[in-house]
Amino acid sequence: MLNKKLLDRLYRKYNRREFVHPDPLEFLYNYPDVRDREIAGLIASSLAYGRVNQILKSVGIVLQKMGDSPCEFVMNSSDKKILKTFAGFRHRFHACRDLSVLIAGARRVIKKYGSLNECFLSGLKKTDDTVVYAMGNFVKKLSLGGGLNMLPPPEKGSACKRLNLFLRWMIRHDDVDPGGWVGISPERLIVPLDTHMHKIGIALGLSRRKQADMRTALEITKGFAEILPDDPVKYDFSLTRFGIRDDMELKHLFDLI
Repeated sequence: MLNKKLLDRLYRKYNRREFVHPDPLEFLYNYPDVRDREIAGLIASSLAYGRVNQILKSVGIVLQKMGDSPCEFVMNSSDKKILKTFAGFRHRFHACRDLSVLIAGARRVIKKYGSLNECFLSGLKKTDDTVVYAMGNFVKKLSLGGGLNMLPPPEKGSACKRLNLFLRWMIRHDDVDPGGWVGISPERLIVPLDTHMHKIGIALGLSRRKQADMRTALEITKGFAEILPDDPVKYDFSLTRFGIRDDMELKHLFDLI
């Protein structure tokens, strides 16, 4: 059984902005306008894989090229301009074309729905317990006719860690997560499952599954929901500081558990 007192203690101690670096979330704090923040969040989360130093470098390059307002850049740029702006860009498995498809997809849905927030809401049903269906709908709308491969859809079994990370940033609001999106309750969020969170979930007794896929992500989320049904991903940030920050090793967390 989860030790809520321990989790709350870790949350109070580590869920602070001083523990954010190195995390691509830090880029979102530069954008008080939610229209810019949702674009910055989409970019930062989509590139959130691989070595953390390279992630920060790649995200920084993209946002710097977008200027002071990512939203204005997106809405005022043609496909040709986007390709030209990011010519030569590469982050591990993704290159200029992949990034350009994502940005063009964002422009298309914002023109249709008014914002990424409204686009996501269009796929969310009142009866949905989680955001799984809405995530699939969101990815389809972003990739319509463009061959988007930066964000895998949940129906293929992926844990969709990066997309769930983006949703946590934009939907929750506390000392770390800046929020900004409306109309979506944190109770529907899913834990952003990566190798670190997978190990932590197993150590906490929330799953025995070896695959870090959507099924496992939902299983771990359900475990957290049993003690915090209104906000099952509340502890994600504080727990994942262990293993991400150089001064907080994963074994230190396991010693506490």
